[in-house]
Parts: sequence; C-alpha cells; structure tokens
Amino acid sequence: MKLWVLLSFALLWVVLQNGDCQQVKRRKDVGENRIRPGGKRVKLRHPKLKEGAGGKGQSLLTQVLDKGRFLRLGQTTTLTPGRNVELRCKGNSIGWSYPTYLDTFNDSRLSIKQSDKYSQLILTSPSAADTGPYSCWVIVCDGTECEKDNDRAHVSYIYFTDKDNLFVPSAIHFEIVYLRPDRPAVVPCRVTDPQATVSLHREVPPEEIPSNGTLVTYDPTKGFLLQSPSLELQGVFYCKAVAKGTPQISTKYQLLYVEVPSGPPFVSLEASPDSVRGGDNVNVTCTVLGEPEVDVSFTWSYPGQGHRPVHISNSWRLVNRGLSHTTRVSQSIMTVEDLETIDFGNYVCKAKNPHGETIVVTNIISN
Repeated sequence: MKLWVLLSFALLWVVLQNGDCQQVKRRKDVGENRIRPGGKRVKLRHPKLKEGAGGKGQSLLTQVLDKGRFLRLGQTTTLTPGRNVELRCKGNSIGWSYPTYLDTFNDSRLSIKQSDKYSQLILTSPSAADTGPYSCWVIVCDGTECEKDNDRAHVSYIYFTDKDNLFVPSAIHFEIVYLRPDRPAVVPCRVTDPQATVSLHREVPPEEIPSNGTLVTYDPTKGFLLQSPSLELQGVFYCKAVAKGTPQISTKYQLLYVEVPSGPPFVSLEASPDSVRGGDNVNVTCTVLGEPEVDVSFTWSYPGQGHRPVHISNSWRLVNRGLSHTTRVSQSIMTVEDLETIDFGNYVCKAKNPHGETIVVTNIISN
C-alpha cells in the first residue's frame, strides 16, 4: 500500500515538471508582444530596405518652389516662360551644364552659387530659347586632380513651353546640315512643347518627308534624325509644328551631301609662275580639300624665314564636286616679291585639322 502511494506521488511530480518546462519554452518563443520594464507592450518593426542606386531617392537635381517646397525633377520637365527658375544640387562641390548658348553670349540671367551643402543655379526670366538639358553632378577630388562622379549625376530636359514659339528660337536663320553616307544626320528643329506634332518638308519640289520610325525619326529634344542620308535628300528643308492652334514653320535648313571622308588633310602645293628668276614675284599656294565644317590651320617654313618679308592670306569656301557633292576648299597663299638669292629653296606647308596633319614641300629654283 505504501509503495503504491509513493509511486502515485512520483508520477504526479513528473507530470507537473513537464508542464512547467513547456510553459517556459512557449514564453521564449513569443516575440510579437514583448513587455518592457515599464509595463508597455511594443511591436517589433522590421528595418526598411534602402533604395538602389537607381532609385528615386538618389536624384540630386531639384527645383525650388514657392514657400520652401522642393520638386525632384524627372528626365523631362515642362515649365512656363517668364517665371524665374531655381535649381539645386546637393553636395559641397558641384558641376553644372546647361544650353550652350547661355555661355556663348555670357548671359547675365544665369548665376550659380555654391554653399556648404548644395549648389544653386538661378535663371531669371527664362524664355523658349532656354529650352534644353540641365544637369548637375558631384565633383570628386584626389589632391589637385578632380573629376565628375557619373554615379552621382542627374539631368533633366526642361521645356519652356511658349504657344507663340513652338520651335526653340535660333540665332541662325538659315542653317547648314551636312549629309554623310556613313553616319546619321540631324535636322535640329527642336520644339518647346513635347506634345507638338512635327513634320519635315522639302521646299522645292514641295513635299513632306514621312517619318517612318526607322530611316527618319523625330525626337523633340534633338530634331529629325536621318539614319542613312543619301544624295536625294540634298536641298532646302523646313519643319512644321502644330499644337492646339495654327501651324508654325521653323527656320530653313540647307542639306548638303559631303564627298570627302573624315581624316587628316588632303593637301596640294604649287608655285605660280612655275618658272622664276631674281626680281620676280611668286605665289606659293597650299590647298586642302576637306569636310565642310572642319577648320584647317596652316604653318609655313621657307628659305628666307626671319630675314625676308612675305605676305600670307588664308581663305576657305564650299564648292560642289562630282554629283553635287559638297567639299570645303581651304587655301593658304604665300606671296614673295622681288625674289633674291636667299628666297630660292624648299617651301614647306603644314596643314592640320582635328584628325591629324599633312606636310607637303615644293622647291623653287632660279632659271
């Protein structure tokens, strides 16, 4: 009897011990409602993931609005002309870019100020002509060498929409566009309203050039892109835009087909007359055929250099060659009067363009 009672008490004690352990284990697993020493219940909060480098929070460029409000600018922004614009870019060393003509004419309406935490660009009384890309970036320096941090840069194309100026005004009323078979060409009729409908037209014979989305495409920030220009596109063109009203016409564009490929100057050198003697006058002409918009510089070496006076004149012109191909003819002419013994010898012309340089020599002897 006593043995049975002792076994019953032992079994009861084991059951109670197991229940206590399970209760303690269950309490350790609870995490949603922990109790602080003050008796208040709090909920666990999972940390938020940061946005990647391409996230919206990484944009540096903002516009300052009224009452201290800020607007983060997207890839394109449409603003109203006449209202001052203030842009800001975070950082203690910031670089800016904006439509180039603002620098060309040293426009006093534009000002840039740098503070400890941000840089500020202010454009007063903006007009349709100020339409274009505005960008800022952080400048990183290592000692005296500084460079642009492309990972911390932002650009926004800003349209200053003006119903009276659908096309971005240009200081040039008749622009030249060069066509090359090996590269795209752009007819730069940009608009101030991205919603405008724009078409490209030939003046003579009058016809519209269809935009087919492949060979001819339109980008309101650039103009008409001609992917594979041909000789047939040579002529006078203009663009027409329509946006909620009367159509407007752009400036005119002269499209010229280029014959000469890119490369160092192609140079010829000749003396005139080809037969001279002491006391005669002679012209030495250095001629370069090249791309229409590429400048050429000339440098001369000659026998009487530093001792005899000479006259040098430089000029250039556009000419049609072959099947109406357009070429730029650049010339430098050296004139030597009343030839003396010291003037006879080698005349060296060095022609240089952005692609390289070419040296040619001709020898003048006394007959």
